[in-house]
Amino acid sequence: MSHSPNNSELLVLAPMAYGMAKGLSRFLDLPNRLPAWDRVLRFSWVPPMLVFGLAQFTGIHSTLLKQYVWLLLLSLLGVMLLLLSYYRPARTILLGIAPFWLYQVVETGLETIDSSLLKTYDDGFDTAHGFALLWLLTFFFIARSQKKQLEKEQLLREEEEKAKRRIEAQNAELERLVSERTAALTTQAEELRGALTELRATQAQLVQSEKMASLGELTAGIAHEIQNPLNFVNNFAEVSAELVTELEEERVRPERDPGLEDELLADLKQNLLKITQHGGRAASIVRGMLEHSRTSSGERTPTDLNQLADEYLRLAYHGLRAKDKTFNATLEPDFDPALPPVPVLAQDLGRVLLNLLSNAFYAVRQRQQKGVAGYAPTVRVSTRRVGDDVEIRVRDNGSGIPESVKQKIFQPFFTTKPTGEGTGLGLSLSYDIVTQGHGGTLTVDSHEGQGTEFVISLPVS
Repeated sequence: MSHSPNNSELLVLAPMAYGMAKGLSRFLDLPNRLPAWDRVLRFSWVPPMLVFGLAQFTGIHSTLLKQYVWLLLLSLLGVMLLLLSYYRPARTILLGIAPFWLYQVVETGLETIDSSLLKTYDDGFDTAHGFALLWLLTFFFIARSQKKQLEKEQLLREEEEKAKRRIEAQNAELERLVSERTAALTTQAEELRGALTELRATQAQLVQSEKMASLGELTAGIAHEIQNPLNFVNNFAEVSAELVTELEEERVRPERDPGLEDELLADLKQNLLKITQHGGRAASIVRGMLEHSRTSSGERTPTDLNQLADEYLRLAYHGLRAKDKTFNATLEPDFDPALPPVPVLAQDLGRVLLNLLSNAFYAVRQRQQKGVAGYAPTVRVSTRRVGDDVEIRVRDNGSGIPESVKQKIFQPFFTTKPTGEGTGLGLSLSYDIVTQGHGGTLTVDSHEGQGTEFVISLPVS
């Protein structure tokens, strides 16, 4: 290796050191990462200039001084890179300058001890110098690639941060909107709660109105039904009083007729039996009325459905006749004599039968008033055992229910009757009593112009 004695090499080293410092400052972002070292590197041209001045003033050979300056600059650079070891490109450059720094240490040491050794192994040192430079360049390009990758990752992170901030801003806006919407919904909920309370009060009034209407129909039917046995009781009581009068007259006669007295006593006894029979009938009707008006206890009792259906058939019929004396209809009871007692709430099921039968008589009366030739109003009630269930069928030969209406008849407040004649709760309450109260079913089969049949199905056990 040749060494020029010209001290101008030190002047060339100053701008080289300054350029390398500027490049590394920009490449490693030293103003942000190591601001103190960045300020130091700005004056990296100073040592070469000081050494140049010293060499000119003292006449010292500049080659050795240049070696020391290079070693000093490389050592400072190594320390700085060690401080930046957390930064991957800095670690790569540190690994890249390591062979060059080692070469510089060996060369400077030999130059200091014995410069002739450098001349002896000049080719080897040239090869090592070239390898060190090639190694440094290779790792510099690797570091640059790493920096680009890190910049891409940094950009990606920044984009993610921006997206995150946008999402947070959107979330904050959404939370604000949700809060506003929640406040609005809370206000609406309060308004709806008030409306619901008012609706429930109105519904309770309508249910009570429906119950009163049902009770009115029942009362009218009972009044007409009980009138018959009372008439018999009154008539037989009058006849019995006359028989007693005749018997008393016969006893005061001088010549009594024992045969006539026995005949009068026999008639009197028969009349008293008739009075007892019809009085019992009136008493049973009164008991039925009391059971119907009594609040349900919730306990089911075995009930004769044949008797219950027959009683409410006649009560519903006489209830309509109380409103229209000219109305007459044919009643067709068809009861299964082998029907077992069924555990039911008799008063609740009675309300169902009264409602269905009242609707049946209303339907046949409406068709009769249309003046259909040869029409005979008929209402039929039948019972039968079907497997583990008992069926009660209520059929009429009225005008029937249109298909469009049939799907709505069990809905609350739906009615086909004119205003003032129905609340639309009768069939809805009946449906609830049968399905929810007794675990049964209530279905309807109707054809326009032919009639309607409601079927109540109840489990025997």
